[in-house]
Amino acid sequence: MKFNHLLLLALVFTLLTACKDNPKKESTASENNIDAARNFIRAALDGKFDEARRYMLQDSVNTNYMDIAERAFQNIDQGTRNGYRSASIRIFSPVKELNDSVSIIIYSNSFKNDPDTLRVMRANGLWLVDLKYLYEHDADTLVSKPIEKDTIR
Repeated sequence: MKFNHLLLLALVFTLLTACKDNPKKESTASENNIDAARNFIRAALDGKFDEARRYMLQDSVNTNYMDIAERAFQNIDQGTRNGYRSASIRIFSPVKELNDSVSIIIYSNSFKNDPDTLRVMRANGLWLVDLKYLYEHDADTLVSKPIEKDTIR
């Protein structure tokens, strides 16, 4: 009977240690502006929007834009999803560093190869993507385009 109690105690101890949180859990903190952009883009391309949100500046506008992107991703066909998941990320040089805590990063993915722009900011010691910039800036100030004359008058 004493052996059964000892065996039961050993089993309980083993279960408790197996269920303990792993202290080596992967951190979501990005080391720098490029790392933050890359982590955010990779999570979004993979359709892991909860993970992408961890690399995003948390405010209502960013959250709404992310909700829209997530719904759009869910509505595309499986072939397109697979294309995004297998795409590589290209970050264009030079990265425009506005100051020590704000950068503008132009990137594309190998699936669509369409350049987009992200603003990455350091907030509370963390590098985070400000998704608003992608949707709200007038034009890429880093890419020179000739101004076309409007013929409609």
